[in-house]
Amino acid sequence: MQKILNYIHGHLTEPNSRNYLDDINPAEGKVYCQLPDSDRKDVNQAAHAARLAFPEWSAMPVKKRSDILLKIADLIDRDLEKLALAESIDNGKPLKLATELDIPRASANIRFFATAILHFSSEAHLSDNEAVNYTIRSPLGVVGCISPWNLPLYLFTWKIAPALASGNTVVAKPSELTPMTAFLFSELCMEAGLPAGVLNVVHGLGDKVGQAINEHTEITAISFTGGTATGRKIAATAAPMFKKLSLELGGKNANIIFADCDVEQAINTSIKSSFSNQGEICLCGSRILVERNFYNTFVEAFVAKTKRLRINDPLQADTDLGALVSEAHMNKVLSYIELAKLEGGTVLTGGKRVVVEGRCSEGYFVEPTVIVGLDQNCRTNQEEIFGPVVTIMPFDTEQEALELANATAYGLSATVWTENLKRAHNISHQLKSGIVWVNCWLYRDLRTPFGGMKQSGVGREGGLEALRFFTEAKNVCIRL
Repeated sequence: MQKILNYIHGHLTEPNSRNYLDDINPAEGKVYCQLPDSDRKDVNQAAHAARLAFPEWSAMPVKKRSDILLKIADLIDRDLEKLALAESIDNGKPLKLATELDIPRASANIRFFATAILHFSSEAHLSDNEAVNYTIRSPLGVVGCISPWNLPLYLFTWKIAPALASGNTVVAKPSELTPMTAFLFSELCMEAGLPAGVLNVVHGLGDKVGQAINEHTEITAISFTGGTATGRKIAATAAPMFKKLSLELGGKNANIIFADCDVEQAINTSIKSSFSNQGEICLCGSRILVERNFYNTFVEAFVAKTKRLRINDPLQADTDLGALVSEAHMNKVLSYIELAKLEGGTVLTGGKRVVVEGRCSEGYFVEPTVIVGLDQNCRTNQEEIFGPVVTIMPFDTEQEALELANATAYGLSATVWTENLKRAHNISHQLKSGIVWVNCWLYRDLRTPFGGMKQSGVGREGGLEALRFFTEAKNVCIRL
């Protein structure tokens, strides 16, 4: 059985404990490889390697750093099919999705920050012809990057690319549920000639590895994507140590549909924003709010299209929904569907575990589920489910739509469907969400800031925001 290894000081290494965890193929429900059960000793070694590598990497000419990162991106492109297959097997997502979205975006992340750093600039100010102030931005040192399981390589590179481009060295922890592509990425870094210790990847459990990264005194910043409860724990540890924090957390995103929308586009895109990647995307619109005079028409069409979605072996080309990432997560999603029934909801379609014939007969598949009849304040509409489950509620006025959309503890994203330009601007400005899509969904320009309000996170990633996060600003004032 294949064993994944840690990547420390430029080498693939076993964990100090020599203990391993099982990595399960969620489409089959079977162990297919093992990953290190690392601990504090491994994190200490990684942080030490990163500290040793920092002086040379941070002093390296920016163009040379950029060239190394671009070489890594080239290797990702070369190995697209291999990486996509690994991502599909490890995560349960359709191979088509991994091929078209996950792996190309991982390459794009590297390329964007590798070139953005060439144009990164700071400010200068002439003060009453008496002094010149200018700002220096320097890398922080050793930083920690902790990435989630839903978009494994996509979000792994989203964090490490700006950190490395800015001149930092990194101790990274991918999710223990989906470690394979981070391991393959380590091999690409070696092939590309990334200097030893610049990136260190430590696999293992959050309570062991993640917490050790948070607590390490030489790790100066933490960038984390994951659940709000874990983010709260990270903040409790890191904030008293005065570490810089970037936390991209949970969402309970509203998809607001007005009767004057482009009907076909709104329905087709809402299917994607509800069920892409089995609903395991923090940006999925899990609460669909529909103007009342369009409500019945929308529900009928949306349910009909949902029923036509294909749940199947992720490796099949015609699969729309693959397996959920783990048995525990599948059971969580199913428990929320049962909770919705107890709260008075009606399941219009879906709601059950699916048995896929053949090799996937023991996999973790759940039908795409549509629920109506729930109150906004119930747990189903307040808590993040992170699966192929959506609720649909009617509204009468713009103000009611806004109140419903903003009535959760989260504020990550929202989607608005309307052909009324004035309404689009008005709603967008009042939504308490870090990103608002109007007549589209998941359209991402990597130059734009990304992050959430309220319990959806702290700080912003993407574009120059990420480069600013991974650098420290210093003002220099020279009297003329």
